[in-house]
Amino acid sequence: MKGSFFSRCLFSTVFLLFVLPSLGLKRLHLGSCVLSMNFQEIRNEFLEIKGYVQAEDENLDNRILKSSEALQDIKPTERCCFFHHLLRFYLDRVFKNYQTSNYHIRRKVSSIANSFLGIKRELRLCLDGQKAVVKALGELDILLRWMERTK
Repeated sequence: MKGSFFSRCLFSTVFLLFVLPSLGLKRLHLGSCVLSMNFQEIRNEFLEIKGYVQAEDENLDNRILKSSEALQDIKPTERCCFFHHLLRFYLDRVFKNYQTSNYHIRRKVSSIANSFLGIKRELRLCLDGQKAVVKALGELDILLRWMERTK
């Protein structure tokens, strides 16, 4: 019995170390939350449509995300919450509202959206909803102060 348990553990470890990385699964560390996701699949889907979608962008003076380096400046303790909001933005605003008559592009965008949904489901397991609500409500003054000062 102990031998079979040991061999199953050994097999599982070998599988995780060698097979999963070859499938494109990577770990994303967001403070105390660690997610497994297939970056390569999402990147490949996006690379297929990148030229088409970027050619549609007529507003070249503004950027939503300045650079990936700027995102690295987010404190590790705030990454999980930030990523959750960023995923919600893409799922609720971007993917739902993107329109094109090109079937291939729509299919690829849908595939990326489904990948993001999977990540959001996994991320939800990391978040303590009540603690996040209390934290957000307790820091409402920061948001209000920012809104008052913004002209």
